[in-house]
Amino acid sequence: MTTEPREAPAPRPRRRATSRVLVNTGDGKGKSTAAFGVMSRAWARGWRVCVVQFLKSDQWRSGEHRLAEHLGIEWHALGDGFTWASTDIDETLAKGRHAWDVARAKIASGDYQLVILDEITYAVNYGWIDVNDVVAALTSRPATTNVIVTGRDAPGAIVAVADTVTEMRVIKHAYDQGIRAMKGIEY
Repeated sequence: MTTEPREAPAPRPRRRATSRVLVNTGDGKGKSTAAFGVMSRAWARGWRVCVVQFLKSDQWRSGEHRLAEHLGIEWHALGDGFTWASTDIDETLAKGRHAWDVARAKIASGDYQLVILDEITYAVNYGWIDVNDVVAALTSRPATTNVIVTGRDAPGAIVAVADTVTEMRVIKHAYDQGIRAMKGIEY
């Protein structure tokens, strides 16, 4: 896929922000992967980092989770897996709400320079968490706490308060060709 070269943007005065809100959304692969890349970068800079996963359970031993453990990054996998495979949707909902309670406390604490809310958009879009509560936590966060939000269909209210929003778009995906997820690539 080729794109036409773009002109350099006109220079604008730059200011330093003490923290940012980033949103990785869209139907394409790489939303969480991009967040975990920033996790690695933040750790290498000496930042205290916390990850809260809203769908994956602590039974899912992904490569990024293993890396975080190795690096001493705080990790909370508080879901019970994919919602479409849930055997008790009330329990799934309760776990999603609990994950939000944990995440909100981590953001508000000011103890972390980076908090990743992995796949929180699903919990918001499913109605488990009020989008206004998320927006309030993002806008009232301590000045040095950066937050990354991941998941498909990021709600407009979250997009509106974000500093950077990236939409991942599918061009071609192995899964659509009948190829299963691969350790080391997808997890």
